[in-house]
Amino acid sequence: MTLQEFFLFLSAVLMASGGQFLLKLGAVKLGKVNASNFVSLILNIALTPELVAGLVLYAFSSIFFILVLTRVKLSVAAPAVSISYIFSVLLGYFVFNESISRYQMFGLGLIVAGVILVVKR
Repeated sequence: MTLQEFFLFLSAVLMASGGQFLLKLGAVKLGKVNASNFVSLILNIALTPELVAGLVLYAFSSIFFILVLTRVKLSVAAPAVSISYIFSVLLGYFVFNESISRYQMFGLGLIVAGVILVVKR
């Protein structure tokens, strides 16, 4: 993966992580779903700015990923997307005060090692 391809890829991954973050913010705003509020929550998705923004970021992320796929093998690009898990865990930790266990840290290390092995030619 060239430097230009890497930055295009990183942009796609960061936008996807940003989209996840905004979707979580919107989901918190909606509240917990249950059988009695299911339909109203589905309808409120379109009225929740964080959810709309998250979906838009996901759309842009998809466009950037398509651009990556015009230049990079699918067998490299698709597994490398798992690096977004690291950004999601960090956002959860720093913004939502979620804890990170040793097992999760070990798993994240394995993901990083796996991405390095897959991306390396």
